[in-house]
Amino acid sequence: MPFKFLTLEVADRVATLTINRPDKLNALNDATIAELGHAIDEIRVDDAIGGVILTGAGRAFVAGADISELSGQTPVLGKARARAGQDVFRRFETCPKPVIAAVNGFALGGGCE
Repeated sequence: MPFKFLTLEVADRVATLTINRPDKLNALNDATIAELGHAIDEIRVDDAIGGVILTGAGRAFVAGADISELSGQTPVLGKARARAGQDVFRRFETCPKPVIAAVNGFALGGGCE
């Protein structure tokens, strides 16, 4: 699957998954969270991948949530957004393959999950 906000490269059975929004310090918007979910689901079932490295492009790993998407959000929507992110992070945590966070630069909010 092609990604807009991620790159996924596989070499020697190791997937390198890079959050690629360096202009936003890799802040997590809804689309990036969705792409991370699709990527980890692909990685989990791909027998050609033995492990994954998660990193960020540019000078940050993840600068937290993209607050530009939070304006005018109701508490109900905020809770749903938080749960969606937690679900994706849980899929990384429970991945049957080793996951390494190559933290480079800022790691704030969701970057600390």
